Amino acid sequence: MDYKKVKTADEAVTRDIEKFSQGTGNIYETVVVLSKRANQIALDMKEELNEKIEEFATPSDNLEEVFENREQIEIARFYEQLPKPTLIAVQEFLDGKIYFRNPNEEQK
Repeated sequence: MDYKKVKTADEAVTRDIEKFSQGTGNIYETVVVLSKRANQIALDMKEELNEKIEEFATPSDNLEEVFENREQIEIARFYEQLPKPTLIAVQEFLDGKIYFRNPNEEQK
């Protein structure tokens, strides 16, 4: 998923708790779903950032050779300005884009 195009607030917003409990029927299950999705998003973003930064890495770094790389700084700033993974997960949940299931309920 392209996290750069997600339309969400850049900061925390007060939300209606009833909207969160509608999807699962339990607010605590919703929190678990959101936290797992936020972890997935954070890992994806971190892997993508590491791949982009590795493109600029030099094979041998000496203390004398370390210098400021403008491309790395711009990439890091871009990722810092993206919405936090928890905010993206909340927006996905409210938009109905998260698929989740409870294996305990399926066994019954």
